[in-house]
Amino acid sequence: MGNDHEGQRVSRRRLLAGVSSIGFGALVAACAGKSAVTTSTGETVTLEAVTDADLTALFAGARTCTLTASTTQGPYYFDADKIRTDIREDKPGAKLRLALQVQDSETCRPIPDAVVEIWHCDAGGLYSGAEAASSGDGGAPPPRGGGDGDLVPADDTRYLRGAQVTNQGGIVEFTTIWPGWYRGRTVHVHVMVHVGAEKTLTTQLMFDEALNAQVLATEPYARHTGRDTFNDDDSIYRPSMLLKVIRARDGYVGCLVLNADPDHDGA
Repeated sequence: MGNDHEGQRVSRRRLLAGVSSIGFGALVAACAGKSAVTTSTGETVTLEAVTDADLTALFAGARTCTLTASTTQGPYYFDADKIRTDIREDKPGAKLRLALQVQDSETCRPIPDAVVEIWHCDAGGLYSGAEAASSGDGGAPPPRGGGDGDLVPADDTRYLRGAQVTNQGGIVEFTTIWPGWYRGRTVHVHVMVHVGAEKTLTTQLMFDEALNAQVLATEPYARHTGRDTFNDDDSIYRPSMLLKVIRARDGYVGCLVLNADPDHDGA
């Protein structure tokens, strides 16, 4: 019943959204060798990466060619089937413009046409599609899907989830909010990179604690009190996961270079 309901909801959204919402499975397949996909409305859409600025200087400070550490995808991942730049919906919080560059860990060359997904909690620590389970207030454990462990969404909320396709420079850009926190974890953003038809890299992005303190002291974050886990206490945190962040006029800009290993040889 749950899967049928989710499938119907996706179909309705595709019908309404038209070319702005491309089936994620179709997009991954397209990036494996096609230059265009056909949406559920019958329209053919050329795959285009979305980035609206020259981020060369910012990436220069975040450059590395060391294989990015992999992490668990966590209990709240599912295919949100939403290709867009702005993933905020109506969620309040400090604006965060997030730019990520995907490159090959062996050659240090950008990887174009990779699919990059991000997802994270809101200012109060809730994940869309799993609000009860992520609230910490007695919600049931999140239902899982098949053997890959993806979440079967328990509600119809959709926010702070989205995907983009890397341009020729390997860059994607999202507009989101600074994530909140929940018990047992530091502030973080989940990232998954697909190259071709494979999930090539799953990792997380972290934030400097001085900046976390500044942001979390403001509304609406300040309503959520009792934070119990910081970077140094987090079981997943690695210094290499820290975003390079600068203050912008209307919020923050963060970036990181993600080094993937498409041929899976560990280099």
